Amino acid sequence: MAFTSNTQLDSSLYRLDPTALEFFKQQTGITGEDELKQHILAVQAKAFAVAPYPCIYGFGFTRQAVLVPKYQSVLQLGRDRSGALLLDLGCCFGNDARKAVADGWPVTQMISTDIKQELWDLGHDLFRSTHSSFPSLFIAGDCLDPSFLSSEPGHTSPPPPDLSLVTSLNDLHGKLTAVHASSIFHLFSAEEQASLVRSVAALLYPAEGSVVFGSHIGLPKQGTVREEIFGRMEEVYCYDPESWNKLWADAGPFKTEASLTEMVGPKGEVAWMMVWSATRTAV
Repeated sequence: MAFTSNTQLDSSLYRLDPTALEFFKQQTGITGEDELKQHILAVQAKAFAVAPYPCIYGFGFTRQAVLVPKYQSVLQLGRDRSGALLLDLGCCFGNDARKAVADGWPVTQMISTDIKQELWDLGHDLFRSTHSSFPSLFIAGDCLDPSFLSSEPGHTSPPPPDLSLVTSLNDLHGKLTAVHASSIFHLFSAEEQASLVRSVAALLYPAEGSVVFGSHIGLPKQGTVREEIFGRMEEVYCYDPESWNKLWADAGPFKTEASLTEMVGPKGEVAWMMVWSATRTAV
């Protein structure tokens, strides 16, 4: 789902809730709200020129998607497991990775990935950071490309691997303690989503408690929905909680949780957000 780079941006869509506002102030060092807004708008314009996505157009990148019910238990995993690795799949500018690091996850054990290197680089602009000040691993690649991420099982030795040698997500098979994946699955067809579930499941270290969690658009009954996204009609394939849980059950020994929350847009349009997690159980 994408606009074109010629689409006119709409600054009236800019809104930061109190939690996001405080986070951006802390991360950027910009305390003035007007100055912060202009800074975010400037980075948004640069990003939209190379990646004209709805999440950039509508400031979805300012939302802290990682803050779902499973988040606190994931942070506890990071404290309990030596060398635990957390991946943010579809990271955009890396705000969720930065949130996890701010909340205590070791920055050198935080990994992020997206299809465009430019988004990560612009994340450094957005948060006024550098690779030296935020030395988290980023890997650019297409999560549907088997040469970058496949469901073929790899080595399952305990983490951590030597991250300096990692060039694709396939190098992390069986190594990750947790994967955060928000606002990414619904970008793909039903078959692609099912394939991605299997591929992501293969990344987890095969021990009880390893977890994948996130949120994306869902439906009370699975199917294709046509919806208006910032003035554009888009077709999105959505799973319901039952069918989503089954995908993970078919991918391995997982305890799954999924629930829907109804959201009403500014024009009265209704959408459903599915918040979910899949936690490895004992084999």
